[in-house]
Amino acid sequence: MASEPRWHATAYWTTAPGHGELRQHGLQEPGAGEALVRTLYSGISRGTELLVHRGGVPPQVAERMRAPFQEGALPGPVKYGYLNVGVVEEGPDGVRGRTVFCLYPHQDRYVVPATALTAVPDGVPPARAVLAGTVETAVNAAWDAAPRLGDRVAVVGAGMVGAAVAGVLRRFPLDRLELVDVDERREEVAGRLGVTFATPEAASGDCDVVFHCSASGPGLSRGLELLGEEGELVELSWYGDRQVSVDLGGAFHARRLRISASQVGAVARARRARRSYAQRLALALEILRDDAFDALISGHVPFTDLPETMNGLAQGDLNALCYVVDYP
Repeated sequence: MASEPRWHATAYWTTAPGHGELRQHGLQEPGAGEALVRTLYSGISRGTELLVHRGGVPPQVAERMRAPFQEGALPGPVKYGYLNVGVVEEGPDGVRGRTVFCLYPHQDRYVVPATALTAVPDGVPPARAVLAGTVETAVNAAWDAAPRLGDRVAVVGAGMVGAAVAGVLRRFPLDRLELVDVDERREEVAGRLGVTFATPEAASGDCDVVFHCSASGPGLSRGLELLGEEGELVELSWYGDRQVSVDLGGAFHARRLRISASQVGAVARARRARRSYAQRLALALEILRDDAFDALISGHVPFTDLPETMNGLAQGDLNALCYVVDYP
């Protein structure tokens, strides 16, 4: 007869579109080269996780959009998520006792290969470190777009990804950087990041590069309007199963505008030969030494309240960038 597991874990599962719950299960012993991690904090990646929550991932890309340690299959039941910070309770020398980031779902304890863990640098608070996956997306977008000295740049959409992109770009020697959003409450976020805020109507045009992160057709259209001649729009939004219309008539071709996609699933082509996934994530964590990124954290919620919090976010009751989930 099998022995009782030494540990049990509790994890958040999306059980059906619009529904989630906490489930318990036994946890296997860590084997050679594996680590047992006790979660301190996880982060809710609002865009992708809410698409999963409402069952909005198109079937044709469901397999490509698997999270690294996902269990189950989309649309559900599925254990999905990838912003997790914890402390290694058991594992190989060198990682035992370390605070680490892992692309793991919302779960209070888990066992993974030690190679899946990235040490959180000294000077980065563990709660802020949950942003590493989002900042990694922003780093990749900056590599894809390669803004140049003195460029005029707009980031359209001041959600979690857009704010992270602005936070990364604030380090660049740009002529102009504007964070653009229809919600004027995002001006506070821009101020904490040290960047200029603008509504879509007031945003400055003649941009060299626009990063589009609003996941909306009007945002995409306005982003194209903000470009100067031969400018480039870098699309970071993922629309899931929603159809988006954009006017590519008029002056789009005459102005020789470009739209390119940036997605964190592959290292940007400009760096792919010289940077690994691990190096990109380590860079994101180093960037998070910057206190300004606390602007992306909207608040904290207990792990036990995660199902209700997901519902509140999905229904629009909570105006948040990133909620940090606290574990007992």
